Amino acid sequence: MTDGQDKLERRVTAGLRGASWNPELVSEDMRTSVHPLRTADDAPVIGYLHRKGGERTAVFIMHPRELLVTHYMVPHLVNAGYAVWTQGPRTVGNDLRLEHESAILDVAAGVVELKRLGFENVVMLGNSGGASLFAFYNQQAVAAPENRIARTPGGKPVKLAEAEMPVPDGFVFVAPHPGQGVLLMNMIDPSITDEDDPFSIDPALDPFSADNGFKDGKDSGASYPAEFLDRYRAAQRARVEKIDAKARALINIRMAARKQEAAGEPIESRYASTYSGIFEVWRTDADPRCFDTSLDSSDRRWGSVWGAKPVTSNVGSVGFARVCTPESWLSTWSALSSNASFDKAGPSITQPSLTIYYTGDNSVFPSDVARIQDAIAATDKQRIDIRGNHHGQSLRLDEESGQDIAARAIVGWLDAHFVEVPA
Repeated sequence: MTDGQDKLERRVTAGLRGASWNPELVSEDMRTSVHPLRTADDAPVIGYLHRKGGERTAVFIMHPRELLVTHYMVPHLVNAGYAVWTQGPRTVGNDLRLEHESAILDVAAGVVELKRLGFENVVMLGNSGGASLFAFYNQQAVAAPENRIARTPGGKPVKLAEAEMPVPDGFVFVAPHPGQGVLLMNMIDPSITDEDDPFSIDPALDPFSADNGFKDGKDSGASYPAEFLDRYRAAQRARVEKIDAKARALINIRMAARKQEAAGEPIESRYASTYSGIFEVWRTDADPRCFDTSLDSSDRRWGSVWGAKPVTSNVGSVGFARVCTPESWLSTWSALSSNASFDKAGPSITQPSLTIYYTGDNSVFPSDVARIQDAIAATDKQRIDIRGNHHGQSLRLDEESGQDIAARAIVGWLDAHFVEVPA
């Protein structure tokens, strides 16, 4: 095998790893311990502590619905002298039950454990959806217990006032989006006319119609008129409003049945008081910026984070918010109802913060990062732009991995803020 072939093979292998670490970077003296925990509302979660020993600062990595045990930043940070805590949420891979008000109790359990283990500093590294999760956690952690949120957007009581919620010492945001609800409202296809029919369509709002400016091709791409985009964005909001109303109506049906049942009144069905109201949300991969790359211009390639076949991914079995309960929709996926957004929680962040933006990201765009930076209240805040896709993978075979560049930037920032320099 030639040097060129070997380099290509390594690049391809690195691409397949996505957000997972490069095993070649894991040092022999790194140790990982497993920490089963219970949250303030008695949910089981598990944390994984990666370290060599003697570290005073721990970097906390978590996503509200993904398990990031082998996140690509772990070996870089451990080799630089930092412990890394990677934690699984209670809803791994399950959007169906994800409510962010409960997810921040998961975060709290991890921060409490790190403080119990003796770490002087805890720095939150929020990657993608983990960024808005940590911003929301901070908002509630810095609030007086009596001022914390008492109920989820769906009305469920949440024990934030009773929870121990240590305040983080700093934040690193990697490929952050403004919040999962904001992300979805930018991506949701408003041309659907019947929520129960994934094939229904309003031609005047169809983002994949040539009449509206779409062109299927990586080289040329779409060119949407401003008038169409204005109507499209307004219709996206209207669709979210409609799904919000549907979710609240389903919750109201259940709660009304419970009241009738408690009062001994007859109810329509014995199942009505426990009906979860699970529903599907189709066509959620249609952000015009993915197909008209002149919009919010960046280094990104044509297509979405799900791939270069938008008509397929828009109705595929895998997609954002594909299956929800009314509660998970309102708490996580509704830009209008969710509490977990930088617009709402960013002003609570006064701690030092670093934002890493990958300029080839297909789900986070320049205006999104600017919106995040504007929301953060810290005076000590920095943004670094690095070429790479959403997971920091290089955009060209002859480029250094964005993951490696980002790791050096993060270590330098941590060293400047959390390592004592001898006099």
